[in-house]
Amino acid sequence: MKKVLITGAAGNLGGLLAEYLIDTNLHLNLMIHKKDINQKLKNSSNVTVFKADLAKKDTLISALTNVDTIVHFAGILFKHNPEKFLPVTNTKYFKNLLEVAVDCHIKRIILISFPHVEGETTPDNPAKGILNGNPVSMHATTRLEEEKLLFESGNKNNFEVISLRLGMVYGKGILMIDAARWFAKYNILGIWKKPTWIHLISVHDYLEATKQAIIKENINGIYHIGDDGKQTLQEFFDSATERWGYRKPVRMNVNIILFVAKIFELFSYFFGTKSPLTRDFIKIGMVSYYGDTTRMRNELIKKLKYKTYKEGIETL
Repeated sequence: MKKVLITGAAGNLGGLLAEYLIDTNLHLNLMIHKKDINQKLKNSSNVTVFKADLAKKDTLISALTNVDTIVHFAGILFKHNPEKFLPVTNTKYFKNLLEVAVDCHIKRIILISFPHVEGETTPDNPAKGILNGNPVSMHATTRLEEEKLLFESGNKNNFEVISLRLGMVYGKGILMIDAARWFAKYNILGIWKKPTWIHLISVHDYLEATKQAIIKENINGIYHIGDDGKQTLQEFFDSATERWGYRKPVRMNVNIILFVAKIFELFSYFFGTKSPLTRDFIKIGMVSYYGDTTRMRNELIKKLKYKTYKEGIETL
C-alpha cells in the first residue's frame, strides 16, 4: 500500500484532502502540530496521526519513515506581521522538511502553491509555470522561495517534484468562502473597487486533481489547477451573495480595507489571537491571477465536474 504524508492535515485544504483520500488504497500519515484532526479520520484504519513540529527536524523522522509521497500544506496564514514570520514558517520550515525527506528517501514531494508567485497574470496573459516571477506580497514571495528550494533539491537528489498552483478553491467547507458568507449575512462584506481577475476551482475538482498528482506515474513539474471560467473577484462574490440571499458586497476604498486589516493585526499582536485579515493578505488579494491549465488537462484531470463557478455555484 502506497504511503502518503499530508502536512497541515488539521488545516482546511489539508483536512479536506485527507477526508477525500480515506476511501482509497492509500495509507495516510497525517502530520499535525497544535490543532487536532476530526474523529472520522482518527477512526480510519488507513490513517496514522503524527504530532510534529517543522521547526524541529528530529520530530519529523517518524512521520516520514517509509513514506512514498509528501503533500505539503502546513503553514501560518492569519497572524500579525506576516513579513516577519513567513520567511521562517514558509521557507525555513519547508527547508527542514526537504532535508529530512532526502534522508528518508522520499520519492515524490507535492507543494501546494498558487499562481501569484509569478506576479500579476490575467486570462490573456496567464501564468506559464516559471520560477522567475515577480510576486508583490510576502505570502507569494516566500511560496516562490519554497518552489525554488523544492526544484533545486529534487534535481540534486533525484526525486519527483510537483508544484500544484491552485486557483481560488470555492465550495462549502472552504474557510474563506465560509467567512465571506458570515460577513455577508451581517451586511458587512466589502470589497475593493478595482476589478481583480481570479482563477477558480471547485472543491471537488481541486481534490481530484491533487489525488491524481499523488497516484499517477510520471507526474513532475508545475501544474496550474483551475477551471474554464474567466471572471473577476467582484463578479464571483456578487453571484455568491445572490446565491446565499444576501446583499452584494459593498465596493469600498481600499484604504478603508487596509485600515481594518491593520486593526485586526494590532488586536492579534496584543492579545495573541488570529488575525482574520492582514494587510499582506489584502495585497495578495488585489493581484489578478490566472494560470495556464494545459498540463493539468493533459496529465491530471481531462474533464472537470464544474467547468465554471456558474455550474458549481450550487456547492456554495
